[in-house]
Amino acid sequence: MAAKALLLLSSAAALQAPCKRRSATHLAAQSLAELAEQSSLPPADKSRITVLSDADAVGAEVWKRIDEAGKRAVEERGTFTLAIPGGSVLKMLAGSSPSWAEDCLLAYVNHKAVDDDADATLSTHAKARAGFLDAGWDGVDVLNLGGSSDAVAEACRYAELLELATQQNLLPVAATASGESIPVFDMMVIGVGDDGHVGSLYPNRDECTDDYSWCLPVEMKDPGSISLSLPVMRAAREVLVAACGVSEKYPQGKSDAMKRAIETPEAVRDFPAAGFRDVAQYVFDTAAASKLTL
Repeated sequence: MAAKALLLLSSAAALQAPCKRRSATHLAAQSLAELAEQSSLPPADKSRITVLSDADAVGAEVWKRIDEAGKRAVEERGTFTLAIPGGSVLKMLAGSSPSWAEDCLLAYVNHKAVDDDADATLSTHAKARAGFLDAGWDGVDVLNLGGSSDAVAEACRYAELLELATQQNLLPVAATASGESIPVFDMMVIGVGDDGHVGSLYPNRDECTDDYSWCLPVEMKDPGSISLSLPVMRAAREVLVAACGVSEKYPQGKSDAMKRAIETPEAVRDFPAAGFRDVAQYVFDTAAASKLTL
């Protein structure tokens, strides 16, 4: 498979290649600049929101949409490009065995800069391997980190992997008015933190409005992490935001965060999850949607 060629190159040339700064992406800059200038984004269209009974129902729906997107992409062009976060989405994929696995290029929306073996409890890739990759996703090609604790170097290397995938025609790109390009995943699955962070893009940090990079280092916590930029997340053919689950501490789940992500006046820098209102489809359980005016 062509994807295997990328994997071989990624472990050698791409991971050792110097980071190259590309010229600013016109389409991403224009789109994100428009969002960043607005102190009060309009609410998401209610037709974009699906509310289901509980976390199990949300998990089943998320998997259904991923599976349908995978089959459609493979039928159309032979490859399915998917980006996923960690957390609850990994649990939603547990036990899955997709027919398109060997034709899938899998990336992570964000990932801590850690060694998969030495820091397995912190590694999204290690958790993905244990949960589904090693037991049902045979042949999948994963864009993974190099294993160092240097978030800046890892983000640079990950951008090189994305670039390599576009050069090998595994990851589609969208042409911009200036002749530049931005990678276009078939599906981008997004989780939202209580504070509105998406990937590793946290509120009131410069990464939230970066319209230049494809992948960013985020050194807010220790260990640091990498994250796809907001323009790359938004550019996917399908953007799916999922939220579900309750706890004793949060009996209404992420209802406050979803209210802010969907409806209340917000700026992207203050609440990054609000930056998907015009492009995403949302799947919530009743708890997460309980404060929305549906």
